[in-house]
This record gives sequence, C-alpha cells and structure tokens, in this order.
Amino acid sequence: MRVARSPAFAAFAGFFGVMLACTTFVAQQQMPRLPELLTVELPRVEIAVKVDREASYFDDLRAQVRWVPTKVGRATMMAPDFESRLLLAKSAAERAGLGQLGLSYKDVYAIINAETSWAPRTGASRDGTPNLGIAQFEPATAKALGIRDPDDPVEAVHAAAVHIKEAALWSEDRLRTLKLGKAERAEKLREGISIYYNLSTRGRNQWNGLNTAQLPVETQRHIANARYGVQEVSQLESQLRS
Repeated sequence: MRVARSPAFAAFAGFFGVMLACTTFVAQQQMPRLPELLTVELPRVEIAVKVDREASYFDDLRAQVRWVPTKVGRATMMAPDFESRLLLAKSAAERAGLGQLGLSYKDVYAIINAETSWAPRTGASRDGTPNLGIAQFEPATAKALGIRDPDDPVEAVHAAAVHIKEAALWSEDRLRTLKLGKAERAEKLREGISIYYNLSTRGRNQWNGLNTAQLPVETQRHIANARYGVQEVSQLESQLRS
C-alpha cells in the first residue's frame, strides 16, 4: 500500500539527501589518496647468457690455436704457433679496449712473451707462491680477474689484457706530473706496465717513473724482454705478410 507523504516531509527528505551527498564528498576529499599501483619492469638477467656467449667465443678460439714444439732456454715445450699468438693477442687487446690507452695487441704479445715465451708452465715467486699458466698469474690475482682456469691459455691471455689495462692506468697516474716527450712517455708507460705486472703493491709503489734502474734485476729484465717482444712481433708479422 502506498503511503501519502506531506510536503513538509518531502522537503526534509530532500534537504537530508543534499546534506548526505555533501558530507560524502568532503570525506572523500579529506581521505588520503592511496598511491597508484606501479608496474615495475625488472631488468633482464643476462649474466648466464653472457657467460654462455663468452664460453662459446673462447671455444671457437681454442679450436683455432695450433700448438708447436718451442725452444725455451734449453728445454723444448709446447706453445701456440705465431699465428695463434697473434689471434689471441689481437682478440684480447680488442676486448680489453687497450686502444683507448694507446696500446695494442703488440703489448699483449710482449707481456706474455716476457712471462713465459708463450709456453704455459708453472713458476714461482720469490716467496714460493705459484705462478700459473701462460700468463703466470698468482692464484689470488687469477681469482681477482675472474679466471676460472689459469692454465687455459685462451682465458689467461684475455685476462692478461685486462690486467695490462689496469697496469697502464696505474702507470699513467705515476707519470702524470713528469714532463716527458710523447715517445719517452710511451716508453715509461710500458715500463710501468711491466713493473705493475711483475711486483707486489709495495714494490711497485717505490717506482716514481725515474728510478727504474734501482728496481730488482728481475723487473728490469721483464721490462727489457717486453720491449724486445714488441720488436719481435713486428718483425715476425712483417715476415708473415711477405
């Protein structure tokens, strides 16, 4: 049954409805707004992919390396032939970005030549710490460079190029205040690379760019052998072309 409503009741109901709507609007304005739900796109995890690609790249290089008997002093050892050395040195120099510092694959060749004449073997530092593989890394250095197998020539030569870059930056910093000509600075830069590669932190920090003759004889020999290595690779590469 429909109930008749008086005009007064209708007016009151209308007024109450307006008040309720206003109250609701004010309450909505005063309520703190919740932050909108954001969709965050996480970066893709590519570590495994990079490792796989690097492993595949190194496998391809290993397949191209040819080993030949090589005279080292009075001993005969197995070492990569000259073309294989060039292959590894050029790849390592490019991947390490040595060209940014005015260096090249010849510097990689020279340092490995000074260390082992490219014949992988185990040596030892004065304190008896083993020096491993073709690049003669101590275990701690190999670990710091992320080497998984110091006896793997392909991995070791590429790590050596990274170490050479670190050495060049260190050498450049030591020479910063010296007034040197372009050729002399380049020669001193390479001295510093051998010093960094050959000595401990304490030993290398004694070098000021001018006192090379006061360093241990083994370090001076390393500098001379590396210098000869640059000349050797240039001569052999010239012969290879002709």
